[in-house]
Amino acid sequence: MALSNHNIITPITDSEDYFIVNPLHKSADIITANEVKMLKNKLDPSGEFTQRGYLVDEAKEKKAFKLAYLDFTEKREDDETQLFFVPNYSCNFACSYCYQEGYNPVQKVVNNDVVDAFFSYIKTEFAGRRKYITVFGGEPLLPGDNQRNMLTHFITKANEAKLDLAFVTNGYTLASYVDLLKTASIREVQVTLDGTQEVHDGRRYLKGKQPTFDKIVEGIDACLAAGININLRMVIDKENIENLAGLSRFAIDKGWTVSPYFKTQIGRNYELHFCNSTPEKLFDRATLYQHLYNLLKVHPYIADFYKPAFSIAKYIAENEALPTPLFDSCPACKTEWAFDFTGTIYSCTATVGNKGDELGTFYPEVTKNETAIESWQNRDITTIEKCKTCDVALACGGGCASVAKNKYGHPNSPDCRPVKELLSLGAGYYLTPTLSKGEGDSI
Repeated sequence: MALSNHNIITPITDSEDYFIVNPLHKSADIITANEVKMLKNKLDPSGEFTQRGYLVDEAKEKKAFKLAYLDFTEKREDDETQLFFVPNYSCNFACSYCYQEGYNPVQKVVNNDVVDAFFSYIKTEFAGRRKYITVFGGEPLLPGDNQRNMLTHFITKANEAKLDLAFVTNGYTLASYVDLLKTASIREVQVTLDGTQEVHDGRRYLKGKQPTFDKIVEGIDACLAAGININLRMVIDKENIENLAGLSRFAIDKGWTVSPYFKTQIGRNYELHFCNSTPEKLFDRATLYQHLYNLLKVHPYIADFYKPAFSIAKYIAENEALPTPLFDSCPACKTEWAFDFTGTIYSCTATVGNKGDELGTFYPEVTKNETAIESWQNRDITTIEKCKTCDVALACGGGCASVAKNKYGHPNSPDCRPVKELLSLGAGYYLTPTLSKGEGDSI
Protein backbone atom coordinates (compact mmCIF):
# COMPACT_ATOMS: atom_id res chain seq x y z
CA MET A 1 0.00 0.00 0.00
CA ALA A 2 1.10 3.58 -0.68
CA LEU A 3 0.24 6.94 0.77
CA SER A 4 -2.54 8.60 -1.18
CA ASN A 5 -1.35 11.48 -3.34
CA HIS A 6 -4.31 13.50 -2.07
CA ASN A 7 -3.78 13.39 1.68
CA ILE A 8 -3.78 16.89 3.16
CA ILE A 9 -2.35 16.87 6.67
CA THR A 10 -2.14 20.03 8.74
CA PRO A 11 -1.79 20.85 12.45
CA ILE A 12 -5.01 22.17 13.97
CA THR A 13 -4.74 25.75 15.20
CA ASP A 14 -4.69 25.95 19.00
CA SER A 15 -4.49 22.17 19.31
CA GLU A 16 -1.91 19.42 19.57
CA ASP A 17 -3.86 17.31 17.07
CA TYR A 18 -3.88 17.22 13.28
CA PHE A 19 -6.53 17.46 10.61
CA ILE A 20 -6.29 15.05 7.69
CA VAL A 21 -8.47 15.53 4.62
CA ASN A 22 -8.59 13.50 1.41
CA PRO A 23 -10.86 15.17 -1.17
CA LEU A 24 -10.64 12.29 -3.64
CA HIS A 25 -11.77 9.62 -1.20
CA LYS A 26 -13.99 12.09 0.71
CA SER A 27 -12.50 11.39 4.12
CA ALA A 28 -11.59 13.75 6.93
CA ASP A 29 -10.39 12.98 10.44
CA ILE A 30 -8.87 14.54 13.50
CA ILE A 31 -5.79 12.48 14.35
CA THR A 32 -2.96 12.63 16.86
CA ALA A 33 0.69 13.38 16.18
CA ASN A 34 1.43 9.71 16.78
CA GLU A 35 -1.13 8.69 14.17
CA VAL A 36 0.48 11.07 11.68
CA LYS A 37 3.79 9.29 12.23
CA MET A 38 2.15 5.88 11.82
CA LEU A 39 0.51 6.94 8.58
CA LYS A 40 3.69 8.37 7.11
CA ASN A 41 5.42 5.09 7.99
CA LYS A 42 2.52 3.21 6.34
CA LEU A 43 1.62 1.45 9.57
CA ASP A 44 -2.04 0.53 9.69
CA PRO A 45 -2.67 -2.17 12.31
CA SER A 46 -6.40 -1.43 12.55
CA GLY A 47 -6.91 -1.03 8.79
CA GLU A 48 -8.51 2.36 9.39
CA PHE A 49 -6.09 4.32 7.19
CA THR A 50 -6.77 1.96 4.29
CA GLN A 51 -10.52 2.04 4.83
CA ARG A 52 -10.51 5.85 4.85
CA GLY A 53 -8.42 6.09 1.68
CA TYR A 54 -5.25 7.50 3.24
CA LEU A 55 -3.34 4.33 2.30
CA VAL A 56 -4.17 3.10 -1.17
CA ASP A 57 -3.41 0.83 -4.05
CA GLU A 58 -1.82 3.28 -6.50
CA ALA A 59 -3.45 1.77 -9.60
CA LYS A 60 -6.88 1.90 -8.00
CA GLU A 61 -6.34 5.51 -6.93
CA LYS A 62 -5.41 6.55 -10.48
CA LYS A 63 -8.63 4.97 -11.70
CA ALA A 64 -10.63 6.70 -8.98
CA PHE A 65 -9.04 10.03 -9.96
CA LYS A 66 -10.02 9.56 -13.62
CA LEU A 67 -13.58 8.62 -12.73
CA ALA A 68 -13.92 11.59 -10.37
CA TYR A 69 -12.56 13.91 -13.08
CA LEU A 70 -15.06 12.63 -15.63
CA ASP A 71 -17.86 13.05 -13.10
CA PHE A 72 -16.74 16.62 -12.36
CA THR A 73 -16.60 17.66 -16.02
CA GLU A 74 -19.92 16.02 -16.83
CA LYS A 75 -21.68 17.75 -13.93
CA ARG A 76 -20.16 21.08 -14.92
CA GLU A 77 -21.83 20.78 -18.32
CA ASP A 78 -25.15 20.90 -16.49
CA ASP A 79 -24.14 23.72 -14.14
CA GLU A 80 -25.85 27.07 -14.36
CA THR A 81 -23.94 29.69 -16.32
CA GLN A 82 -23.51 33.21 -14.97
CA LEU A 83 -23.40 35.88 -17.67
CA PHE A 84 -22.09 39.28 -16.63
CA PHE A 85 -23.13 42.40 -18.52
CA VAL A 86 -21.40 45.75 -17.99
CA PRO A 87 -23.59 48.65 -19.19
CA ASN A 88 -20.89 51.21 -18.32
CA TYR A 89 -17.52 51.51 -16.58
CA SER A 90 -18.28 54.96 -15.24
CA CYS A 91 -18.98 55.35 -11.54
CA ASN A 92 -20.18 58.02 -9.13
CA PHE A 93 -17.72 56.76 -6.48
CA ALA A 94 -13.98 57.38 -6.15
CA CYS A 95 -13.09 54.47 -3.84
CA SER A 96 -9.56 54.56 -2.49
CA TYR A 97 -8.77 51.09 -3.86
CA CYS A 98 -10.66 50.96 -7.19
CA TYR A 99 -8.88 48.63 -9.62
CA GLN A 100 -10.89 49.85 -12.64
CA GLU A 101 -9.53 53.42 -12.55
CA GLY A 102 -6.61 52.47 -14.76
CA TYR A 103 -8.76 51.06 -17.56
CA ASN A 104 -9.51 54.40 -19.30
CA PRO A 105 -12.70 52.96 -20.79
CA VAL A 106 -14.42 54.13 -23.95
CA GLN A 107 -16.75 57.00 -23.12
CA LYS A 108 -20.01 56.07 -24.83
CA VAL A 109 -23.57 55.38 -23.77
CA VAL A 110 -24.98 51.89 -24.16
CA ASN A 111 -27.84 51.80 -26.63
CA ASN A 112 -30.75 49.42 -27.07
CA ASP A 113 -29.15 47.87 -30.14
CA VAL A 114 -26.26 46.58 -28.02
CA VAL A 115 -28.65 45.27 -25.38
CA ASP A 116 -30.74 43.54 -28.05
CA ALA A 117 -27.60 42.04 -29.61
CA PHE A 118 -26.50 40.74 -26.21
CA PHE A 119 -29.77 38.93 -25.63
CA SER A 120 -29.75 37.59 -29.19
CA TYR A 121 -26.20 36.29 -28.71
CA ILE A 122 -26.84 34.51 -25.42
CA LYS A 123 -30.07 33.01 -26.75
CA THR A 124 -28.07 31.35 -29.52
CA GLU A 125 -24.75 30.62 -27.82
CA PHE A 126 -26.19 29.35 -24.55
CA ALA A 127 -29.30 27.65 -25.89
CA GLY A 128 -30.34 24.80 -23.63
CA ARG A 129 -28.09 25.97 -20.79
CA ARG A 130 -29.43 27.12 -17.45
CA LYS A 131 -28.27 30.69 -17.03
CA TYR A 132 -28.81 34.02 -15.37
CA ILE A 133 -27.40 37.52 -15.83
CA THR A 134 -25.49 39.68 -13.39
CA VAL A 135 -25.40 43.40 -14.20
CA PHE A 136 -22.00 44.73 -13.22
CA GLY A 137 -19.95 47.91 -13.59
CA GLY A 138 -18.59 50.54 -13.09
CA GLU A 139 -21.80 51.38 -11.35
CA PRO A 140 -24.89 50.03 -13.13
CA LEU A 141 -27.41 51.95 -11.02
CA LEU A 142 -26.22 55.45 -11.87
CA PRO A 143 -28.76 58.24 -11.38
CA GLY A 144 -30.50 59.83 -14.36
CA ASP A 145 -33.21 59.11 -16.90
CA ASN A 146 -30.85 57.65 -19.52
CA GLN A 147 -29.58 54.95 -17.16
CA ARG A 148 -33.05 54.16 -15.89
CA ASN A 149 -34.44 53.91 -19.41
CA MET A 150 -31.61 51.61 -20.47
CA LEU A 151 -32.14 49.36 -17.45
CA THR A 152 -35.90 49.35 -18.04
CA HIS A 153 -35.27 48.02 -21.53
CA PHE A 154 -32.71 45.53 -20.22
CA ILE A 155 -35.16 44.20 -17.64
CA THR A 156 -37.87 43.94 -20.29
CA LYS A 157 -35.57 41.82 -22.47
CA ALA A 158 -34.62 39.65 -19.49
CA ASN A 159 -38.26 39.10 -18.60
CA GLU A 160 -39.05 38.16 -22.20
CA ALA A 161 -36.22 35.61 -22.08
CA LYS A 162 -37.40 34.42 -18.62
CA LEU A 163 -33.96 35.05 -17.14
CA ASP A 164 -33.19 35.97 -13.56
CA LEU A 165 -31.05 39.02 -12.88
CA ALA A 166 -28.55 39.98 -10.20
CA PHE A 167 -27.00 43.40 -9.69
CA VAL A 168 -23.63 44.42 -8.30
CA THR A 169 -23.91 48.01 -7.08
CA ASN A 170 -22.25 50.42 -4.73
CA GLY A 171 -25.73 50.95 -3.34
CA TYR A 172 -25.80 54.75 -3.32
CA THR A 173 -28.92 55.05 -5.52
CA LEU A 174 -30.32 51.62 -4.66
CA ALA A 175 -33.39 52.88 -2.81
CA SER A 176 -34.50 54.86 -5.85
CA TYR A 177 -34.24 51.78 -8.07
CA VAL A 178 -36.21 49.35 -5.90
CA ASP A 179 -39.44 50.04 -7.78
CA LEU A 180 -37.77 49.11 -11.07
CA LEU A 181 -35.99 46.07 -9.63
CA LYS A 182 -39.32 44.74 -8.42
CA THR A 183 -40.41 44.40 -12.06
CA ALA A 184 -37.63 41.86 -12.67
CA SER A 185 -36.89 38.39 -11.33
CA ILE A 186 -34.02 39.38 -9.02
CA ARG A 187 -31.68 36.72 -7.61
CA GLU A 188 -29.83 39.17 -5.41
CA VAL A 189 -28.33 42.61 -5.17
CA GLN A 190 -24.70 42.72 -4.05
CA VAL A 191 -23.87 45.86 -2.09
CA THR A 192 -20.62 46.87 -0.40
CA LEU A 193 -20.17 48.34 3.06
CA ASP A 194 -16.57 48.51 4.20
CA GLY A 195 -17.36 49.02 7.87
CA THR A 196 -19.36 51.27 10.13
CA GLN A 197 -20.08 54.82 9.06
CA GLU A 198 -16.76 56.52 9.80
CA VAL A 199 -14.62 53.71 8.40
CA HIS A 200 -16.76 53.15 5.31
CA ASP A 201 -17.02 56.85 4.47
CA GLY A 202 -13.24 57.12 4.69
CA ARG A 203 -12.85 54.53 1.90
CA ARG A 204 -15.94 54.53 -0.30
CA TYR A 205 -17.01 58.07 -1.11
CA LEU A 206 -18.44 60.04 -4.00
CA LYS A 207 -16.12 61.72 -6.48
CA GLY A 208 -16.42 64.89 -4.44
CA LYS A 209 -15.47 62.97 -1.26
CA GLN A 210 -19.05 63.16 0.05
CA PRO A 211 -20.09 60.33 2.41
CA THR A 212 -22.13 57.36 1.17
CA PHE A 213 -22.88 55.16 4.20
CA ASP A 214 -26.34 56.44 5.07
CA LYS A 215 -27.63 56.23 1.49
CA ILE A 216 -26.38 52.65 1.15
CA VAL A 217 -28.03 51.61 4.40
CA GLU A 218 -31.26 53.19 3.16
CA GLY A 219 -31.02 51.10 0.00
CA ILE A 220 -30.38 47.88 1.90
CA ASP A 221 -33.35 48.54 4.16
CA ALA A 222 -35.55 49.25 1.14
CA CYS A 223 -34.55 46.01 -0.60
CA LEU A 224 -35.08 43.85 2.48
CA ALA A 225 -38.47 45.45 3.03
CA ALA A 226 -39.36 44.66 -0.59
CA GLY A 227 -38.22 41.04 -0.28
CA ILE A 228 -35.19 41.54 -2.54
CA ASN A 229 -32.17 39.45 -1.55
CA ILE A 230 -29.15 41.43 -0.37
CA ASN A 231 -25.61 40.04 -0.52
CA LEU A 232 -23.61 42.45 1.65
CA ARG A 233 -19.91 42.50 0.85
CA MET A 234 -17.15 43.97 2.97
CA VAL A 235 -13.86 44.56 1.16
CA ILE A 236 -11.11 44.03 3.71
CA ASP A 237 -7.51 45.14 4.03
CA LYS A 238 -5.34 46.14 6.97
CA GLU A 239 -7.02 49.53 7.25
CA ASN A 240 -10.48 48.26 8.11
CA ILE A 241 -10.31 44.63 9.29
CA GLU A 242 -10.65 45.53 12.96
CA ASN A 243 -13.95 47.21 12.09
CA LEU A 244 -15.49 43.87 11.06
CA ALA A 245 -16.75 43.47 14.61
CA GLY A 246 -18.36 46.92 14.50
CA LEU A 247 -20.07 46.28 11.17
CA SER A 248 -21.26 42.89 12.43
CA ARG A 249 -22.79 44.52 15.49
CA PHE A 250 -24.40 47.21 13.33
CA ALA A 251 -26.00 44.60 11.03
CA ILE A 252 -27.18 42.53 13.99
CA ASP A 253 -28.72 45.57 15.67
CA LYS A 254 -30.43 46.55 12.41
CA GLY A 255 -32.04 43.12 12.29
CA TRP A 256 -30.44 42.35 8.93
CA THR A 257 -28.79 39.11 10.03
CA VAL A 258 -32.09 37.45 10.91
CA SER A 259 -33.72 38.38 7.60
CA PRO A 260 -34.19 35.49 5.14
CA TYR A 261 -33.23 37.95 2.39
CA PHE A 262 -29.78 38.78 3.81
CA LYS A 263 -26.38 37.15 3.44
CA THR A 264 -22.78 38.34 3.50
CA GLN A 265 -19.36 37.81 2.00
CA ILE A 266 -15.85 39.08 2.61
CA GLY A 267 -13.81 40.43 -0.29
CA ARG A 268 -10.04 40.58 0.02
CA ASN A 269 -8.56 43.78 -1.37
CA TYR A 270 -5.73 42.66 -3.63
CA GLU A 271 -3.71 43.69 -6.65
CA LEU A 272 -5.45 42.82 -9.91
CA HIS A 273 -4.68 44.88 -13.02
CA PHE A 274 -4.62 48.25 -11.28
CA CYS A 275 -4.96 48.91 -7.57
CA ASN A 276 -4.66 52.23 -5.78
CA SER A 277 -4.00 50.69 -2.37
CA THR A 278 -0.38 50.56 -1.39
CA PRO A 279 0.89 46.99 -1.09
CA GLU A 280 1.56 47.24 2.62
CA LYS A 281 -2.18 47.66 3.22
CA LEU A 282 -3.06 44.39 1.51
CA PHE A 283 -3.42 40.95 3.09
CA ASP A 284 -2.29 37.73 1.56
CA ARG A 285 -5.05 35.14 1.85
CA ALA A 286 -3.54 33.15 4.74
CA THR A 287 -2.84 36.21 6.88
CA LEU A 288 -6.32 37.59 6.27
CA TYR A 289 -7.94 34.39 7.49
CA GLN A 290 -5.65 34.22 10.51
CA HIS A 291 -6.95 37.68 11.44
CA LEU A 292 -10.54 36.55 10.88
CA TYR A 293 -9.95 33.53 13.11
CA ASN A 294 -8.55 35.75 15.87
CA LEU A 295 -11.44 38.22 15.57
CA LEU A 296 -14.02 35.43 15.78
CA LYS A 297 -12.41 34.14 18.96
CA VAL A 298 -12.55 37.60 20.57
CA HIS A 299 -15.94 38.62 19.13
CA PRO A 300 -17.98 35.41 18.65
CA TYR A 301 -21.02 37.36 17.45
CA ILE A 302 -19.21 38.08 14.18
CA ALA A 303 -20.33 34.58 13.16
CA ASP A 304 -23.93 35.84 13.16
CA PHE A 305 -22.84 38.21 10.40
CA TYR A 306 -20.17 36.19 8.58
CA LYS A 307 -18.71 32.69 8.80
CA PRO A 308 -15.44 32.17 6.89
CA ALA A 309 -15.16 29.10 4.66
CA PHE A 310 -11.56 28.34 5.69
CA SER A 311 -11.17 26.41 2.40
CA ILE A 312 -13.53 23.42 2.73
CA ALA A 313 -13.55 23.30 6.56
CA LYS A 314 -16.88 25.09 6.94
CA TYR A 315 -18.49 22.80 4.36
CA ILE A 316 -17.22 19.73 6.20
CA ALA A 317 -18.46 21.01 9.56
CA GLU A 318 -21.92 21.93 8.28
CA ASN A 319 -22.49 18.88 6.09
CA GLU A 320 -20.47 16.21 7.92
CA ALA A 321 -19.20 15.23 4.50
CA LEU A 322 -16.73 16.47 1.92
CA PRO A 323 -17.59 18.42 -1.22
CA THR A 324 -16.94 17.10 -4.70
CA PRO A 325 -13.20 17.07 -5.55
CA LEU A 326 -12.35 20.43 -7.12
CA PHE A 327 -10.55 19.83 -10.40
CA ASP A 328 -11.07 23.42 -11.49
CA SER A 329 -11.88 26.49 -9.39
CA CYS A 330 -11.94 28.94 -12.31
CA PRO A 331 -15.35 29.29 -14.04
CA ALA A 332 -14.05 31.59 -16.82
CA CYS A 333 -15.33 30.58 -20.27
CA LYS A 334 -16.99 27.54 -18.70
CA THR A 335 -19.76 28.64 -16.39
CA GLU A 336 -18.94 32.34 -16.46
CA TRP A 337 -18.64 34.86 -19.28
CA ALA A 338 -18.56 38.66 -19.31
CA PHE A 339 -19.83 41.16 -21.88
CA ASP A 340 -19.73 44.94 -22.03
CA PHE A 341 -21.55 47.81 -23.70
CA THR A 342 -18.91 48.10 -26.44
CA GLY A 343 -20.01 44.70 -27.76
CA THR A 344 -16.90 42.91 -26.48
CA ILE A 345 -16.69 39.44 -24.95
CA TYR A 346 -14.42 38.57 -22.01
CA SER A 347 -13.80 35.52 -19.85
CA CYS A 348 -14.95 36.80 -16.45
CA THR A 349 -15.36 39.80 -14.14
CA ALA A 350 -11.62 39.91 -13.44
CA THR A 351 -10.82 40.50 -17.12
CA VAL A 352 -13.81 42.46 -18.39
CA GLY A 353 -12.74 45.86 -19.74
CA ASN A 354 -9.03 45.03 -19.50
CA LYS A 355 -7.20 45.72 -22.75
CA GLY A 356 -5.61 42.56 -24.09
CA ASP A 357 -8.16 40.20 -22.53
CA GLU A 358 -10.78 40.53 -25.28
CA LEU A 359 -12.08 37.18 -26.59
CA GLY A 360 -14.36 38.41 -29.36
CA THR A 361 -17.43 40.52 -30.05
CA PHE A 362 -21.19 40.11 -30.03
CA TYR A 363 -21.85 43.54 -31.59
CA PRO A 364 -21.93 44.90 -34.24
CA GLU A 365 -20.92 41.45 -35.48
CA VAL A 366 -20.14 38.15 -33.82
CA THR A 367 -16.45 37.25 -33.73
CA LYS A 368 -14.49 34.83 -31.54
CA ASN A 369 -10.85 34.27 -30.77
CA GLU A 370 -11.17 30.51 -30.45
CA THR A 371 -7.51 30.00 -29.53
CA ALA A 372 -7.74 32.44 -26.63
CA ILE A 373 -11.06 30.97 -25.50
CA GLU A 374 -9.63 27.46 -25.49
CA SER A 375 -6.69 28.60 -23.35
CA TRP A 376 -9.23 29.43 -20.63
CA GLN A 377 -11.52 26.47 -21.22
CA ASN A 378 -8.77 23.84 -21.20
CA ARG A 379 -7.28 24.97 -17.91
CA ASP A 380 -7.66 22.75 -14.83
CA ILE A 381 -5.44 20.88 -12.41
CA THR A 382 -4.75 18.17 -15.01
CA THR A 383 -3.16 20.72 -17.38
CA ILE A 384 -1.26 22.93 -14.91
CA GLU A 385 2.11 21.29 -14.32
CA LYS A 386 2.50 22.43 -10.73
CA CYS A 387 -0.97 21.14 -9.84
CA LYS A 388 -0.30 17.62 -11.12
CA THR A 389 1.90 16.79 -8.14
CA CYS A 390 0.30 19.02 -5.51
CA ASP A 391 -1.35 17.31 -2.55
CA VAL A 392 -3.89 20.13 -2.07
CA ALA A 393 -4.91 20.40 -5.74
CA LEU A 394 -8.35 18.85 -5.24
CA ALA A 395 -9.19 21.43 -2.58
CA CYS A 396 -7.58 24.35 -4.43
CA GLY A 397 -8.59 23.72 -8.03
CA GLY A 398 -5.74 25.78 -9.44
CA GLY A 399 -7.07 29.12 -8.20
CA CYS A 400 -7.95 32.12 -10.36
CA ALA A 401 -6.80 31.96 -13.99
CA SER A 402 -6.83 35.75 -14.35
CA VAL A 403 -4.49 36.20 -11.38
CA ALA A 404 -2.30 33.42 -12.77
CA LYS A 405 -2.26 35.06 -16.20
CA ASN A 406 -1.25 38.41 -14.69
CA LYS A 407 1.59 36.73 -12.82
CA TYR A 408 2.86 34.24 -15.39
CA GLY A 409 1.54 35.53 -18.71
CA HIS A 410 -0.80 32.61 -19.43
CA PRO A 411 -4.02 31.36 -17.79
CA ASN A 412 -2.71 27.78 -17.76
CA SER A 413 -0.62 28.61 -14.70
CA PRO A 414 -1.31 28.16 -10.98
CA ASP A 415 -2.78 30.65 -8.55
CA CYS A 416 -1.89 28.71 -5.43
CA ARG A 417 -4.20 28.85 -2.42
CA PRO A 418 -2.93 28.33 1.16
CA VAL A 419 -5.21 25.33 1.66
CA LYS A 420 -3.32 23.77 4.57
CA GLU A 421 -3.18 27.04 6.49
CA LEU A 422 -6.90 27.62 5.94
CA LEU A 423 -7.87 24.07 6.91
CA SER A 424 -5.75 24.40 10.06
CA LEU A 425 -7.71 27.49 11.07
CA GLY A 426 -11.03 26.01 10.00
CA ALA A 427 -10.53 22.82 11.96
CA GLY A 428 -9.56 24.89 14.97
CA TYR A 429 -12.66 27.07 14.68
CA TYR A 430 -15.39 24.74 13.41
CA LEU A 431 -14.44 21.23 14.42
CA THR A 432 -12.56 21.00 17.68
CA PRO A 433 -15.25 22.60 19.89
CA THR A 434 -17.81 20.00 18.81
CA LEU A 435 -15.68 16.89 18.26
CA SER A 436 -13.92 15.05 21.03
CA LYS A 437 -10.21 14.75 20.42
CA GLY A 438 -8.71 11.30 20.31
CA GLU A 439 -7.69 8.39 18.22
CA GLY A 440 -9.22 8.69 14.78
CA ASP A 441 -12.15 11.05 15.24
CA SER A 442 -13.78 10.97 11.81
CA ILE A 443 -15.95 13.40 9.95
